[in-house]
Amino acid sequence: MIVDERMVTYINSLDTGSGQFLDQLELQAKKDRVPIIRREMQSFLKVLLQIKKPTKILEVGTAVGFSALLMAKYTPEDTRIVTIEKYEKRIPVAKANFQAAGMDHRITLLEGDALEILREMEDSFDFIFMDAAKGQYIHFYPEVMRLLAPEGILVSDNVLQEGDLIESHFAVERRNRTIYKRMREYLYVLKHDERLETSILPVGDGAAVSYKMKTERQ
Repeated sequence: MIVDERMVTYINSLDTGSGQFLDQLELQAKKDRVPIIRREMQSFLKVLLQIKKPTKILEVGTAVGFSALLMAKYTPEDTRIVTIEKYEKRIPVAKANFQAAGMDHRITLLEGDALEILREMEDSFDFIFMDAAKGQYIHFYPEVMRLLAPEGILVSDNVLQEGDLIESHFAVERRNRTIYKRMREYLYVLKHDERLETSILPVGDGAAVSYKMKTERQ
């Protein structure tokens, strides 16, 4: 927990939910131990999406489709979403959820390795949501930046690793050290890329919000 647990509980107690379908899907995901975006991140995304009003969204990491459906609900009807998922067991579940929610005409699911798919894509997106394997963010980054349109927004979720990122390398469990190293590198790159303006926020398990400038800073 990177923010006081009582504070998070209070903030979430004010939340009115995202509608019956999404609220039920959230409960089912938690029951099945499928990681989905946290309540406070959901609230943040809703506001950000309604400010930006993106027309083309790319999501890296579908899981059971919760965040893609949330983004579809809180964007204009003509917004189209492309989402990428590798885990075979979750793909049919996500597709079924898109159909059940009546959003399958707006959401396209691409199956397979995200890096391979990203390298083959030629389209551009005005909003990209990164919520896949955290140790791969730094590897996805060059392709994501290529696909992000000028004045587009990149949101990277779960970037503070439950607070581990501020600890010494030796204080982190050995099995988590590779992710720790790669995520610190990723955040450094986000903050130092001249094409971006990035804010790192203690929302959920940490979110980085990056704006791609129309022209690079001089």
